[in-house]
Amino acid sequence: MLPAAVPNLIERSSHHASVAEIASLVASRACDELATDKAEPRTGAVWPPERLAVAHLLWGDGFIFPGGEIETLRLARPLGASAATSLLIVGIGSGGSAAAIARNLGTWVTGMESDQDLIAAASKLVAKAKLGKKVNVVTWDPENPSFDPRSHHHCLAIEPLLGSQPEPILDGLARALRPGGQLVLTELACAAPLNRSDPTVEHWASLEQRDPAEIPTGIAVTRMLGRVGLDVRIAEDISARHLQQAMLGWRLLLRDLQAEKPTRQQAVRLVEEAELWLLRCRLIREGRLRMMRWHAISRSAPV
Repeated sequence: MLPAAVPNLIERSSHHASVAEIASLVASRACDELATDKAEPRTGAVWPPERLAVAHLLWGDGFIFPGGEIETLRLARPLGASAATSLLIVGIGSGGSAAAIARNLGTWVTGMESDQDLIAAASKLVAKAKLGKKVNVVTWDPENPSFDPRSHHHCLAIEPLLGSQPEPILDGLARALRPGGQLVLTELACAAPLNRSDPTVEHWASLEQRDPAEIPTGIAVTRMLGRVGLDVRIAEDISARHLQQAMLGWRLLLRDLQAEKPTRQQAVRLVEEAELWLLRCRLIREGRLRMMRWHAISRSAPV
């Protein structure tokens, strides 16, 4: 039974344990719940409600990435976001990032997402928080990344390149900035093109629903930002922080699971998410993947 095993998992998961090790323990114990029943096949949706619920347990209500509100504000503050500025957020997830910035910094936010399940969750969260005047939730199409030109002082883009050609998206973001506007971008990048036939890469890509061939190298993104009219001031590998925040999320989830046994459906999602993070963290620790942050300034307003 998963709840009975959790205290042992926490005891075994020291402060020095990696998130991959913790996720592996979660998966191995959660599998006990599923031993007599085959897991349901993954649906076509990337963010069905069941997976979103697990993400919120890990990262906080409204967030789908490690660090949640703390990481969001860390990324936004260098932009000088305030009540006197407007901010375009591309990749608001289920709305937490937009709400956190509007609530803590007073910024006028346009929050964009391409996934309809995330749009629905974000709209619900913003309405519940009564931030409708400060936050506007909008759908965008990564295959046709059209943004109103010169519409925002600054932009925060949180992993916006999934499954699409990166340069048109970066060009659209650059065009959305006013003269002198700033962009902070986070994205998974690779040190060298990933080998899609490698079993670890293949399994991770299947769980994340990504094409390994579409993950850019860090230097390629830096060069593209320059080509679209942005002066790159920082290109930083934040993988260590990403892993630390992920580890904290999993450890807190293990603690919380002591109080309540998951349903079978929750256990299925928990196993899938644990496996996904085990593989993502393995690839990061091996240096094949890295989480990057870029901070760039518009040299001029694109036309």
